[in-house]
Amino acid sequence: MEIKNLVFIPVFAAAFAFLFYNLKRKYDYLKLGVKEDRSGNVSERYDNVLRVAFGQSKLLRESSAGLIHFMIFWGFMIFLFAVAESLVQGFYSGFTFSFLGPVFTLITFTQDLLAVFVFIAVLYALNRRFIIKVARLQGDSKEKSDAIIILGLILVVVITMLGQNSALIAWNNFVPGAYEARPVSDFLARLFFSSVNRDTALGIYEIFWWLHILTIFIFMNYLPYSKHFHVFTSIPNVYFTKLGKNKYALKKIDLEDENSEQFGAADFEHLSWKQILDSYSCTECGRCTAACPAANTGKALSPKRIMEMIRYRTEEKAPLMLKKVENNEVLEKTLIHNYITDEEIWACTTCNACVYECPVANEHIDSIVDMRRNLVLMESSFPAELNPVFKNLETNFNPWAFTSQDRANWAEGMGVKTMAEDPEGEILFWVGCAGSFDARYQKVTKALAKLMQIANINFRILGNEEKCNGDTARRLGNEYLAQSLMQENVEILNNYNVKKIVTACPHCFHSLKNEYPQFGGNFEVIHHTELIAGLLNDGKIRMHNAPLNEKVTYHDSCYLGRYNGIIEEPRSILERVNGLELVEMERNKDKGFCCGAGGGRMFLEETEGTRINVNRTEEAVKTEASTIASACPFCMTMMTDGLKTLDKSDSIEVKDIAEIVLENLI
Repeated sequence: MEIKNLVFIPVFAAAFAFLFYNLKRKYDYLKLGVKEDRSGNVSERYDNVLRVAFGQSKLLRESSAGLIHFMIFWGFMIFLFAVAESLVQGFYSGFTFSFLGPVFTLITFTQDLLAVFVFIAVLYALNRRFIIKVARLQGDSKEKSDAIIILGLILVVVITMLGQNSALIAWNNFVPGAYEARPVSDFLARLFFSSVNRDTALGIYEIFWWLHILTIFIFMNYLPYSKHFHVFTSIPNVYFTKLGKNKYALKKIDLEDENSEQFGAADFEHLSWKQILDSYSCTECGRCTAACPAANTGKALSPKRIMEMIRYRTEEKAPLMLKKVENNEVLEKTLIHNYITDEEIWACTTCNACVYECPVANEHIDSIVDMRRNLVLMESSFPAELNPVFKNLETNFNPWAFTSQDRANWAEGMGVKTMAEDPEGEILFWVGCAGSFDARYQKVTKALAKLMQIANINFRILGNEEKCNGDTARRLGNEYLAQSLMQENVEILNNYNVKKIVTACPHCFHSLKNEYPQFGGNFEVIHHTELIAGLLNDGKIRMHNAPLNEKVTYHDSCYLGRYNGIIEEPRSILERVNGLELVEMERNKDKGFCCGAGGGRMFLEETEGTRINVNRTEEAVKTEASTIASACPFCMTMMTDGLKTLDKSDSIEVKDIAEIVLENLI
C-alpha cells in the first residue's frame, strides 16, 4: 500500500461520513411530514424515471436550455465511471476498468467527448445566467453565488479529469492504455506535455488526481447545503410522483377521522413527506413560474417561491422539532402567513402548467390547495367574494343563486328525458351548473343535445337531481362542502346504475372521471369533443361541403388539455369543417395559457397586475381569427369578457365546438 492510499483512506472516510450525516439529517426532516403511500405501480414508476429523469423529457420541452442540461446530466452519468475508477485507485493505485474490454473503450471515448460538451454547456449556462440574464434564472445574491460555486466545481471536475488522463498518457509515452480511446486527452497531452519527462508527467498526474477526487468530495458534501441538492433527490422524486389516469386528482381528506386535529397545511409538517421532497428537489430553474398565468400577469404567486419557502421553513423548523424544543420564536410562526402570503395562495388558477413543466415532477398544486384547505377549514379565512359562492353551493347546489328546480329549464320543448322519468338511457348527459343556468352556455347545452338527438343517441339528464360536481369548492379549499356534493352525486348516479357519462364542461369531466372514484363513483366519462369526434368518424353526423371561409383559433382548456390530454380531438373536429382555417395561438396545446377561471378564480376578482383572460384574449386577437373556439364554459365566459374589454366583440365571437359543428351539419 502506497502513502497515497494511506492518506486517501481517512479522507474518503471523513468525506462519506459527513455526507451520510447530512443525508440522514434530511431524511429525518422528511419523516416529520404526513405519511403517504407512494409504493405502488413499480413498473410504471421505473418507466417514468427512464423518460423524465434519464430521458430528460420535460427539460427538452425547452430545446436550448434542455439540451444544455441534457449534456451536463449525461456527462455526469458517464463521468461516474471515472469517479468510481478514481475512488478505487485511492485504495489500489493501479486499478482501471480495462478488464471490461471493448466496453471500456466505449466508456473512455464517450467520457472524453462528453467532457468537451459539458465544458461548453457550463460556459453557456454561465452566459445565460450572468450575461444574457434570462429572467427566470435570476435570484438573490445567495442563489447567484450558489450557481457560480456549482458550475465552477463542475468545470474543475471536467478539467481535472482531462488533466489526469492527459498526464497519464504522457507518462505512458503517448501510448493509450489497454482498451482506452481518449482522443481529447491525447490531443491535450501532446499539446501541453510533449516536452516533459515521465517523472514530471507522473507528478502532474498525481496533482490532477488529488484535485479531481477532492473536488468530488467537496461537491458531494456541498450539495446538501445547496439548491442543487436535487442532484440527490430528483430521481427519487420522479420515481415517487403520482401516476396513472388519476394522477392529477387532489387527494382526499378523511374528514371523519376523530383523531385528526389538522385539515390542510398550516406548516411544513402538515404536508406529506413527498411534498417536502418536492421542495428539496426544486432546481429553482423557474420553468414553473415562467409558465404560471398568475406570475405572468403581475400577481404575487410564484410556484418556484412556494417550493423555496417550504424548503426554507423545513430547514428552519425541523431541527427544533427533532430536538423537541418547545419555546422558540421560530415555532410561533407558520408556513402560511409568515412565509407564504394568503394572496399568493388565492392567486393560483390550478391550471397545472407548473406541474406539467417541472423537470423533477414537483406537485405544486397539491401543496397550494392543502394550504387553501387550512385557511378555509381551520381558520375560516378566505376572500369575501367566496361567501355567497359557498352559501349557494350549500343551499342551491350551484355557485349562483339559481334554484335547483330550474336546472332542466333549458330542455323545455326538446323532448329530453330525465333519469327519473326513464332511467333506460345508454348515456347520461351531465349538464353542469354553467350548462344549466348560464344563458350563453345554455346554447351550447342545447347544441350538444341536438347533436346527440341527430345521431340517435338515447341519452338522459338528471335534471333537478344534478348538483354541482364539487370542483369549485374543492379547489377553493372547502373540502367539506366538496365531499358533501360529490358523495350526494355519487349516491344518485349509483342508484340509477349509471355507467357512461358525457359532459361539455372540462371541470365536471375531470372531477367525475378522476376524483369521483375516491367516493365510489366509477364511471366511463367522456368529454363532448371526444363524443363529437367519434360521431363524425362513425358517420353518425355529417357536415356539409359548403366552404365556410372563416379563420378560427382554438383555446385549450387547462382541465381538458394538460389535465386529461384531450388536445387533438377538438382540432380534428375543426379541421373537418370545409373552408375553416385553423390558426394556432403562440401558446397552444399542452403549453396553452390559462383563461384565468380555474381553481375557483372564476368567482374572484383580480386586483393585482393585468387580467389573465385579457392577456390570453390579446393572444387570440393577434391570430386575426374571426372566431375563438372553446370547449369549456369557464373559458367561453373569460374569453368573451376579454373581447369586451378589448372592444373586439363586434368583430370576433366565441363559439363552442358543439355550436360550430351543429351550424355546419348537412
